[in-house]
Amino acid sequence: MAIIINNSWNFLSMAQRTVEINIVERKLKVACPIGQESALLSAAQELTNRLSKAGASKTICTPEQKLLMTALNLANDLLKAQQQLKVEQQENQNKIALLQTTIEQAIAPKNIKIA
Repeated sequence: MAIIINNSWNFLSMAQRTVEINIVERKLKVACPIGQESALLSAAQELTNRLSKAGASKTICTPEQKLLMTALNLANDLLKAQQQLKVEQQENQNKIALLQTTIEQAIAPKNIKIA
């Protein structure tokens, strides 16, 4: 099993090491890019926490249901974060455009009228 945390898909130049993670008391060894070990461990802990919460639910019975519901919740959180990022990027672009216009107006030569 391999996991790529930093979205880099260049396997040939990427140095990796094997990291042991625990997911709901199951030990797994996964390949991880060097320098991304703490991100992988944090992701594993987040997954464990979410799976534990799903396990506490009375309506979810099987491990497969726990995994599916956890995956759906993670996907939903990701989509919300991506949407929020788009909104913030648009707001920042609007602010930059306003600042640019303001600066251009401030440095534009003025027509001086001599009375």
